[in-house]
Amino acid sequence: MTRRRTIPARDADFHVKQKEIIEATVAHRTEWLIDDEFLDNELLPKQLEWNEAWQAYENPVTRSTHITFVKNRCRREYEQLLRLLVQYLAHNMRVSNYDQMSMGIMIRPRRPTPTPSIRSYPAYRVDTSLLGHLRIYFRDSESAHRAKPRGVHAVEMAWAVLDAPPVDVKELVHSSTATRTPLTLAFEGPQRGSTLYFSLRWENNVGEKGSWSAIGSAIIP
Repeated sequence: MTRRRTIPARDADFHVKQKEIIEATVAHRTEWLIDDEFLDNELLPKQLEWNEAWQAYENPVTRSTHITFVKNRCRREYEQLLRLLVQYLAHNMRVSNYDQMSMGIMIRPRRPTPTPSIRSYPAYRVDTSLLGHLRIYFRDSESAHRAKPRGVHAVEMAWAVLDAPPVDVKELVHSSTATRTPLTLAFEGPQRGSTLYFSLRWENNVGEKGSWSAIGSAIIP
């Protein structure tokens, strides 16, 4: 029996399949907890390069030895990243079996794996070197080396620009998340010089959230 391939070998089939996978991923990026930096800064630019190379290769007028070389290089680089995405989607419990089948991703038996409870909170440092931006570098408070504890998917930061220090995290009415450090916030000119108050907590792979850190503050540069 022929083994089914998620990533087709033929370029024409690959072109169709990659489009299906990327369109579904972009549409569900929030629901599936897709890493924005990976998707926007790595995967999508490589897709653009592949699309342009494939279009040039498909056209008999522009096809050449050089175009063929470029097409093959673009596919190698793009496919390497696409396989990382497929592997993530194949094991992501937030992706339904229906969505996996629609993308042609092989469905693997899903055995519940214990997710460690969250026992720590994020330690952090604030970088104010860029005007109008605050970059929050976070790591596991119980480790000097790990950015996140095992089983943790993202950090959530509650924050607000206030005139006086808050007495409760509930007063921090805005929320931002990041799967990689740093978490970056950008502000308009009138907000520069104001004080931002914030607190961070972990979120694990099944959506459970840990305790909030102590409320910190920073002046918006």
